[in-house]
Amino acid sequence: MDQITRPESPHRIAVLALDGVYPFELGIPNRVFGSVHGRYELLTCTADGRPVRTDADFEIAVEHGPEVLRTADTVVIPPFDLALATAELPELVAQALAMIRPGARLISICTGAFVLAAAGLLDGRPATTHWALAERFRQLFPQVRLNPEVLFIDDGDILTSAGAASGVDVCLHVVRTDHGSQVANHVARMCVVPPWREGGQAQYIEHPVPEPTAATTAATRQWALEQLHLPLTLSDLAGHAQMSVRTFARRFQDEVGTSPGRWLIQQRISQARQLLETSDLSVDRIAGQVGFATATSLRQHLHAAIGVPPLTYRRTFHATRKAEPATG
Repeated sequence: MDQITRPESPHRIAVLALDGVYPFELGIPNRVFGSVHGRYELLTCTADGRPVRTDADFEIAVEHGPEVLRTADTVVIPPFDLALATAELPELVAQALAMIRPGARLISICTGAFVLAAAGLLDGRPATTHWALAERFRQLFPQVRLNPEVLFIDDGDILTSAGAASGVDVCLHVVRTDHGSQVANHVARMCVVPPWREGGQAQYIEHPVPEPTAATTAATRQWALEQLHLPLTLSDLAGHAQMSVRTFARRFQDEVGTSPGRWLIQQRISQARQLLETSDLSVDRIAGQVGFATATSLRQHLHAAIGVPPLTYRRTFHATRKAEPATG
């Protein structure tokens, strides 16, 4: 198992379980952040310290009340029964949210965005929630710039995400932002999930499931990851998959939720970030290894993706975010 260096003061994350909470999503923050050994401290609380009922046939008892929100660096609000979502917060929930200290990072999963919006924290800001809830959300909170077509939105101190799987995505994104690709990839391996899905990737909205006998693009995606240094074209990918360009592009979109071209850029950016964090290669060398034609192209794509140039990114992570060698 990989061992990860432990900091002296772990980042405190409070998970606020509300009445009607979804048990699976409630466990996501602990599963993801808890896999980063020693870097995060996880505390689960309720608005009054008492047990809360779930949307299943059982209740959940927690050890903490809302007072832990005062010292939290990050607060996560998992989803809860939509029937309990209103334009105004219940008094106990409003009082709990008022305890969150200024500057704390806020993360919502699925209907958790309804809580942030009802508190006025999303007014005029971009946000997302599950695509099936978009109409209800817009009716209650027209002042929020809702985009229900993406997996998650990072708006700095507030991050919102869509359905269950995107809760994993946004938590991994936070780990990557806090500690770099190497640590985030370790967590993804521990959780047996894909290491990175871009927040702007489309939610999977009523895509038909391919027939079991239908050819897929999975083998070609794996092949492409091993050929990123080459100037791959859509024709190259379709040829490897032994499909027409049109069929390949359509099937790729159905399976991955984005176009082949955009997916290639995402993978190249991901590999470039890992090399910036873990190697001393020049920006020109890295650009060549991941398939960008020039260092300028890498700079442009990296800046568009995360808002900083390569050298700034390297200074942030390269010297300070290192994992110890694997022991098993």
